Amino acid sequence: MPKMDALFQQRVGWIGGDGVTSVSLTKERTLWLFSDTWTGSVRNHQRTNATLVNNTLALQEGMGTNAKMQFIVRHDAGGKPTAFVTPADQQGWFWLQSGALVNQQLFIFLPQFEKTGKGGAFGFRQVGQWIGVVTNPSAPPLDWKIEQRQLPCATFSTDEQMSFGAVSLMDGNYLYIYGTDDSKVAGKRERYLLVARVLTNEVADFSAWRYFADGKWESDWRKASHLAENLATEFSVTFLPKFDKYVLVYTERGLSPKIQARTASAPWGEWSAAQTIYHCPEMDRDKNVFSYAAKAHPSQAGSDEMVISYVVNSFNFSQVISDADLYWPRFVRVQLTTLQR
Repeated sequence: MPKMDALFQQRVGWIGGDGVTSVSLTKERTLWLFSDTWTGSVRNHQRTNATLVNNTLALQEGMGTNAKMQFIVRHDAGGKPTAFVTPADQQGWFWLQSGALVNQQLFIFLPQFEKTGKGGAFGFRQVGQWIGVVTNPSAPPLDWKIEQRQLPCATFSTDEQMSFGAVSLMDGNYLYIYGTDDSKVAGKRERYLLVARVLTNEVADFSAWRYFADGKWESDWRKASHLAENLATEFSVTFLPKFDKYVLVYTERGLSPKIQARTASAPWGEWSAAQTIYHCPEMDRDKNVFSYAAKAHPSQAGSDEMVISYVVNSFNFSQVISDADLYWPRFVRVQLTTLQR
């Protein structure tokens, strides 16, 4: 989708980011959440004077050819680009997961990471899970008041990493909050889909959250059932009215040219078998790059289609600087007729 891609391909200021989650604020306004983000400029097909910050935002006004983007990058007192939001406990950094506007408050899930010391493209580990509560979301984002609250329903150990917040889905009177359990089952390491829900007027009350476990909604998050396997840490769940189904979209196992989908008649499933709905071509052309972070964006799509983003990164850090084709949101259109009913 060249026109959609072009909205994000700036040449000065915000010059690339991953994560790429959309939050519909109104019919004409969309908030975009990014994790690691490059700022600087693009010249001669390279990123120059580039600084990497851990998270940024953008506001999209309008749709289609009338859409305009405003990228929000926070700067410190010295004018240096910095993360939009940092951990209140000053440990590590936040990437940005899902968000939801509920009863005039904006909730943004904030996974917390630290370096492992091993270096490379994956020299990090998750150490916490928070929710940011924006109490004045109608204000300019740089003026937001954000209350950080640590989620109790999370664990991060060598044997298991379990948390909620990858996806937030408003449906009826509930906010459904999806997560993953990365653990060993029968000696095999796998990443599984989980889901919680809470009434929309009780989102900030963690004691009111309930977790889908063996067909019931339980108060013990450790009992949450594994609903699908081979998942990524980043994904989307959306309702398609014309299809009358919920659809789960993700990159197979997190890093893959395959964007996969599963469908269900309810937010908790039962989820269909995985179906590959798009093959990202970049990994076939260059063994040094990888595709990830596939998500659907219903606010950008027509009634008979899905608009899906993904990101292409490199195992070689310097390649992202020298090749400005990398590290932008890339968008593809998938017709609903592609989905198996």
